[in-house]
Amino acid sequence: MVFAFGDSIMKGIVTDSKQICDGTIKYVISDNAFMSRVGACSGSAVRNLSRFGSTILGGLNNLDRHLREIHPGDKVVLEFGGNDCNFDWKAVAADPEGKHEPAVTLERFHNLYVQMIERVRSVGAEPVLLSLPALLPGRFLDFVSQDLDRQRILRWLGNDVNTISNWHEQYNLEIFKLGAQYNVKVVDISTVFLEQRGLDEYYCIDGMHPNERGHALIAEAVLHSGLT
Repeated sequence: MVFAFGDSIMKGIVTDSKQICDGTIKYVISDNAFMSRVGACSGSAVRNLSRFGSTILGGLNNLDRHLREIHPGDKVVLEFGGNDCNFDWKAVAADPEGKHEPAVTLERFHNLYVQMIERVRSVGAEPVLLSLPALLPGRFLDFVSQDLDRQRILRWLGNDVNTISNWHEQYNLEIFKLGAQYNVKVVDISTVFLEQRGLDEYYCIDGMHPNERGHALIAEAVLHSGLT
């Protein structure tokens, strides 16, 4: 059995292009999400317990609720970081000169991820970490600054939109460090995006969620990793 714990990317959330109007974005769960593809292509039973908007803290609590259902030999795929590194953009826009903390600091992100790894191993299962897909910083900034002052947010970013993706990459690198430090398999889903030309074609309009083409890339990377 393969268990999956993560955020909206692991859940398979994509934007519904038919419901985008007046700047409002609606989300749906794709029938072609990468974990669904992995299960169908490998013949493995996959139980996806991911939650929209989940941080690593929410993931740890979710894992604890289901820990008794996980058995020796099962694989537990973990995907966190995108929400952990995010900021309260309304607060940033209100005070672009102030100091703002992410949802989960990098140090706490590391410590909570270690706890998840240890919990999984405590029941004889194998933890597997997924790295993060890259962000499209310009598109992401446009998304989070809806109904806010984009220029004030950009000022807080040092007038460089790439500050967003640089910050995001720190959490991504931490995942690889965790893998090396605790001897945990990391499936690299970052590279499969970065090597694509026309990267924006693999993302939803919000610049952070892969679209169905993006999910196909992730599924291919997971399947080639020998996870199942």
